[in-house]
Amino acid sequence: MEKVNETVWTEFVLTGLRCQPQWKILLFLVFLVIYLMTIMGNLGLIILVWNDSRLHIPMYFFLSNLALVDTWLSSTVTPKMLFNLLDKGKVISISECMVQFFSFVISVTTESFLLAAMAYDHYAAICNPLLYPVIMTNRLCLRLLVLSFVGGFLHAVIHESFLSRLTFCNSNILYHFFCDAIPLLKISCTDPSLNYLIIFIFSGSIQVFTIMTVLISYTFVLFTILKKKSDKGVRKAFSTCGAHLLSVCLYYGPLLFMYVHPASSEVDNQDMVLSLFYTVIIPVLNPIIYSLRNKQVMDSLKKMLKLTV
Repeated sequence: MEKVNETVWTEFVLTGLRCQPQWKILLFLVFLVIYLMTIMGNLGLIILVWNDSRLHIPMYFFLSNLALVDTWLSSTVTPKMLFNLLDKGKVISISECMVQFFSFVISVTTESFLLAAMAYDHYAAICNPLLYPVIMTNRLCLRLLVLSFVGGFLHAVIHESFLSRLTFCNSNILYHFFCDAIPLLKISCTDPSLNYLIIFIFSGSIQVFTIMTVLISYTFVLFTILKKKSDKGVRKAFSTCGAHLLSVCLYYGPLLFMYVHPASSEVDNQDMVLSLFYTVIIPVLNPIIYSLRNKQVMDSLKKMLKLTV
């Protein structure tokens, strides 16, 4: 492995998922299938929304962009992990590592903002149905989308800037399956205290803001649903919000634990499992969750399948 002046490493070695050698091929096949399902499911959802004029409303506008971000997130992490399982992609240069981390932060942060925007959309649709077309205009939806991506980009720039101040001279073994901030800080020979503080402040603030937006929106939604006298209206409201709430809970649980709990200098296998959950598993679950619980999406899918047969 190359060193510069025998002190600073220019490449890292990703340990990848820890498992017995005999399990690697099986895990490779499992995660390859998951990745292919992620790509097909999310791109299929985007095509479905794009082609069906009945789905050209704010809820599906945000859903199609969530599918795009899920595809982006999975494609940032999974291919390198698959090569690692075959013992062919363990070495990664610092520049490649920084690019992967930058892409990862943009997609994760953008997804957080999109989930908050979807919660607000559900609030407007259920709590103010008569004013909904006035509130959720195309202009507002586009602004929320742009702000989500801009927020993700700026968040990535901040962390990338602070990571660039670090040097790595003690070790180049990165105990993870992709380049994430916490594993990098654990092997830095520069004091990473400032980086930990920046992660806690910015990542914590974004998660608190988006989670509070979701909680406040659905608190109002819940009270509005309970006031409804029609059983059909209640079922429809719960059906509309249930999928989104499930997706939010699955996404924020591991993410919140990963970046807000106190940092440890020890290599944490639990962190790796949590990272695997929200970078690989959630992107493949989202299109399934939103499709199976949504009658309009299923009707549109059946219609498109009939046209292709």
